[in-house]
Amino acid sequence: MKKSILALIIAAPLTLSLTGCVVSVGGDDGYNMSSDYENREYTNRKKISRIALNSSIIDVTNRLGVADFNETYEKDGNAIRVLFYRTNRIHKDGLTTRDECTYLYFVNGELVETGQGGDFSRNISR
Repeated sequence: MKKSILALIIAAPLTLSLTGCVVSVGGDDGYNMSSDYENREYTNRKKISRIALNSSIIDVTNRLGVADFNETYEKDGNAIRVLFYRTNRIHKDGLTTRDECTYLYFVNGELVETGQGGDFSRNISR
């Protein structure tokens, strides 16, 4: 009898303390993953539109930050670097692919070309 009363004395406050707890899933906090991507894409498009040809890669990365994808290689004795920044959503899967990016093509550290990421190929003669 004493054990059951003791258990009741311990369990009752714990049970009563849990009543009225609310767990909010989702809600009206305004958070939406797609709006985060849209903001990032718009910001990247705006920044890229203000970058002039012949800008240095250091200036560009200071403005845009870390690229979503990048390639580095040598072609005809020149150091080539291609940076890809997400600028438009095509697939609604939450992943970033190159066809959702704008590429910035640098030769020896200077910007010489930009374009749609899905159109970029190393085989294009430059």
